[in-house]
Amino acid sequence: MAEPARHPRRTFGPVVALELVAGGLAAYAAGKPWVTGEGADSAPGMATMTWGEVASSPLGTALGLVALACVGVVLVTRGRFRRAVTWLAVVVALGYAATVVWAPSSLPDHLREQVRTRTGAELESTSLTGWFWLAAAAAVLLLVSTALAVRLVRSWPEMGTRYDAPTGARDDAAVPRQPTENIDIWKALDEGRDPTA
Repeated sequence: MAEPARHPRRTFGPVVALELVAGGLAAYAAGKPWVTGEGADSAPGMATMTWGEVASSPLGTALGLVALACVGVVLVTRGRFRRAVTWLAVVVALGYAATVVWAPSSLPDHLREQVRTRTGAELESTSLTGWFWLAAAAAVLLLVSTALAVRLVRSWPEMGTRYDAPTGARDDAAVPRQPTENIDIWKALDEGRDPTA
């Protein structure tokens, strides 16, 4: 029986793609109306509130964008820092999920209060919109993808160190001497070295 972790490097693309989709959906859906209300006396357009208007800060959108940023950081880092960022992504996913879970119990009351304050009308009913359910699906995808990232990140390929800045002292013996003669310049070019460096 083949084990699922036999080729863990193959999981890199699908998990990162799932995280990108989940983070994008989370950020987009959080900026849309999650609750709508109906009332006989309510003015048109006043019975819909976006998350940002209700909470006075775009928390869901911000968390979705942070999740996307975590994916970008995972792509270009290595080692412990990379693993720490995957854990940060899990915390962000949990925060987004908490935002979604909290919304049905709080947003309808906020919407009723906002409509009452702005128009004097009373809402007869409130309901969750499709945007809320899309945000809920994004929260699940975000939790699954970040948990997979934490589990698999150690086996994923990392960017090479070829272009990293040197960190140690230079060894003078290993550094070729600067060519000064014409023939030395041409030899350096033939060897693939930059004679001006």
